[in-house]
Amino acid sequence: MSEDKSIVALVVAAGRGERVGAAGLPKQYRNVAGEPLLTMTLKALLAVRAIDRVVPVIGAGQEEMFAGLALSDARLSAPVIGGETRQVSVLKGLEALAGQPPDIVLIHDGARPFVDAALIGNVIEALADADGALPVTLVTDTIKRSVDGKTVGGTEDRTQLFAAQTPQGFHFSAIYNAHRRAIEMSDGFTDDAAIAEWAGLSVALAQGNTRNIKITLPGDFERAERMMSEGQAMETRVGSGYDVHAFAEGDAVVLGNIAIPHTARLKGHSDADVVLHALSDAIYGALADGDIGKHFPPSDVEWKDADSSIFLEHAANLVRQRGGRLVHMDATIICEYPKIGPHVDAMRARIAEIAGVSVDRVAIKATTSERLGFTGREEGIAAQAVATIELPRS
Repeated sequence: MSEDKSIVALVVAAGRGERVGAAGLPKQYRNVAGEPLLTMTLKALLAVRAIDRVVPVIGAGQEEMFAGLALSDARLSAPVIGGETRQVSVLKGLEALAGQPPDIVLIHDGARPFVDAALIGNVIEALADADGALPVTLVTDTIKRSVDGKTVGGTEDRTQLFAAQTPQGFHFSAIYNAHRRAIEMSDGFTDDAAIAEWAGLSVALAQGNTRNIKITLPGDFERAERMMSEGQAMETRVGSGYDVHAFAEGDAVVLGNIAIPHTARLKGHSDADVVLHALSDAIYGALADGDIGKHFPPSDVEWKDADSSIFLEHAANLVRQRGGRLVHMDATIICEYPKIGPHVDAMRARIAEIAGVSVDRVAIKATTSERLGFTGREEGIAAQAVATIELPRS
């Protein structure tokens, strides 16, 4: 169904997450296994190629925290500012899409980081015969009903009960119109499927996944940490990269996408950034997918004098497209001059921004060659790099 349909994922992440007990920091910005929860969710959606665009809805005052996620992907839109309730936030997100409406909108909780392509495929497929689709899991516990919360008032038929998840998918115009009508009501809707039901839309059930948990309570973070550490069908790969460029006449070198004043520049087809070149090749190596020359041939004039951030961003996006994640990058710069130490923090921050990872996943070191070899003779600069990634086990 999705082949000729435009699909946008709307990620609702405007809440304060007070139930998790972390005063001052909304839960979606707290780390799980070293990475912010919202980063994990956005990366999971960006890894699904059927999705054309991902639009986050964040809370007012969270702009700086969102920018700190340093995510870079052409399909990730600038965040929309939400409202005081989930219902208002979703409507604001839908309104932001209305100018260029997609055929299908997937409305997803920012606190569900373990969503995957199979579940999303189930939702999209279910939309072939309905206005909306809701991923669900079976209820296996016996469910009791109580009026006062103290005594049992009855037992539910669990064969007719299902636990709702997200993303909930809808034909855009249908859910947009329903939300516009529902905003006049009291805010008693707990999800978008409830609004669709109220509006008389048909909502199909799609197969959910028990791993697709929502982080709501303090213990959920511990559970998510365990799920990450279990390495569900993931494997670790390590790649290495090396690059060298000679000096030419100039007044600055570009290293780690930072211009550093010097008595010369580095000569190359692009901007000759040996650090980004080595890191990019390390990632390509971990993917077993060639090198920079394969993806950006030096014979192609398009890449002449190109900013090397293009190469690193491309390599990092390839990892995400294959359902993986970039765990760590480590580069060593080899030169006599210029002095690298004063620029390390700036390089780390910029590399993290380009690759879409947190800065604590980037290491930059520098050394000399004790006046030996071409670097010792100050004829150029070299860089070595190692990249560690995780990919779904094939």
